[in-house]
Amino acid sequence: MTARSHIDAKALADDVRQDLAGEAPGSPLTLAPVTGPGVLEPLRRLVAVECQAHAVELVSYGTLLTRFPHRPAAELWVTLARIVHEATPKLRDVARALGMTETDLAGRPAGSGAYDFHSAMSWIAASGSQSAAALAVHTDMRVYYSGATAVARRLRETDAPVPQEFIDYYDDPGDEALADLALTVAQDGLDRGDDPQDALFHAHRIADALLGVWRAAAAETV
Repeated sequence: MTARSHIDAKALADDVRQDLAGEAPGSPLTLAPVTGPGVLEPLRRLVAVECQAHAVELVSYGTLLTRFPHRPAAELWVTLARIVHEATPKLRDVARALGMTETDLAGRPAGSGAYDFHSAMSWIAASGSQSAAALAVHTDMRVYYSGATAVARRLRETDAPVPQEFIDYYDDPGDEALADLALTVAQDGLDRGDDPQDALFHAHRIADALLGVWRAAAAETV
């Protein structure tokens, strides 16, 4: 019989948070110009990368539901898939407001870190433990929403000439109850015998990958 783990999922999440303490949310995209003809380009790059990430996330959450269909994990994967599914048409509205075409949405920004999230999430879904997946999505929520709101609120506060659709979409603090559920699922996996160091490794991968998205979006401007 596998011994129950005494590792606390919240302690693992705190480890990731402390590692990110020196990173300003959304940086360096929050430092991109808010005036001039190039103000929209980093926003378009961000939208393109995120739109492509949605497809990866939907497949990943479906895979995780197949691998870990029990409660409370199943509730997490289903909820995340629903959120991404419902967000995609809204993001496409943002793209249209930015003057983007389908070709633009399929474009690939040159930044080397733009697609690290896609590969990290795909690997976790296919081969990661329940705890690794849950801690990764908890990290995703923490890093993504804090960065997105920082970018959106700076644009709003500086009266930058950007579409309101962009600001409305990205100024979203996320769902605290869902973040708590992710920690509950991570703890359940740890209690079932998952390796905490493996979970921590992949959570850090996701954090680094999301920081790479902000950098890739800001490329050519910062």
